[in-house]
Amino acid sequence: QVQLVESGGGLVQPGGSLRLACAVSGRINSINSSGWYRQAPGKQREWVATLTSGDITNFADSVKGRFTLTLSSDNAKNTLYLHMNILKPEDTAVYYCYSKVRTTYYWGQGTQVTVTS
Repeated sequence: QVQLVESGGGLVQPGGSLRLACAVSGRINSINSSGWYRQAPGKQREWVATLTSGDITNFADSVKGRFTLTLSSDNAKNTLYLHMNILKPEDTAVYYCYSKVRTTYYWGQGTQVTVTS
């Protein structure tokens, strides 16, 4: 089992920045990849970014060049950070972090990001 807890969401003006954190614990050595999805009101959940076990990052075209991923490791816990810059109103969504072990996805509870003036 893998447990994920997100934090760091909030309200920000267009052009601003936020950093989301995802604390990952449990069978972290079995994780193949981790990353983020988001879901805006009335829309389907969409993929945002992924960090593979080989330290390769991939980003959706809509966030490429504005968002970055970093990983911090401490004993039995990893923390995956999503650094969001030059935020736009269309980035408003609930952001969910995930970890994939073989074919199983584990999800956090989500954190709200609202970009508005």
